[in-house]
Amino acid sequence: DIGIKQSGLIHVSEMADRFISDPLEVVKLHQHIYVRVKEIDIPRKRIQLSLKGVEQSL
Repeated sequence: DIGIKQSGLIHVSEMADRFISDPLEVVKLHQHIYVRVKEIDIPRKRIQLSLKGVEQSL
């Protein structure tokens, strides 16, 4: 939680260091994950996120 009420987006290219054709190869629906914030675009109300290089220890 970074204190912003907007949802973030993880592009499929930011989900793994290898090619994946389906995001479900990496995450499950409603799974809680750690991410890295790449960019916050306040005027467009968008948050770009990445899973690359983030350890998942939930």
